[in-house]
Amino acid sequence: MNFSRRDINGFFATFIAAQAAAQKNPDSVLPSKCYDFADLPVKTNPETHIESRQVFRGETHGGFEIACHMTKLPPGLSPHPPHKHLNEEIFFLREGTVEITVEGKASRIGPGSVAFIASNEMHGAKNVGDVPAQYFVLELDGQK
Repeated sequence: MNFSRRDINGFFATFIAAQAAAQKNPDSVLPSKCYDFADLPVKTNPETHIESRQVFRGETHGGFEIACHMTKLPPGLSPHPPHKHLNEEIFFLREGTVEITVEGKASRIGPGSVAFIASNEMHGAKNVGDVPAQYFVLELDGQK
């Protein structure tokens, strides 16, 4: 079997790219860790009083990107306009009553409820209760 220089160069380029992808930056892999609520920096929107805390963002050992954040949402508000994105999200409601809308279909959920939002589906959330809603969002993004 004969290989041209182009074939050999293509092989080496593919090999080098695969090696680079396989060598993960150990600093980007999330370590085992407990995240104390009191230690998480809070960002408060001065106009809406929406509070958010980034818990973590990084990769699993297999290179799957994940992130987690918490939000405290005042009654009657949405954290942002409806939107869509490539990553999936899992929404965990701790307190309050939230209406989750996915592709135009609204569902009202209460404490302890979970919502899964699939990739590229238009979605939004709104606190429809009379007390602040507190929730966690786990972002799953395996697309690198």
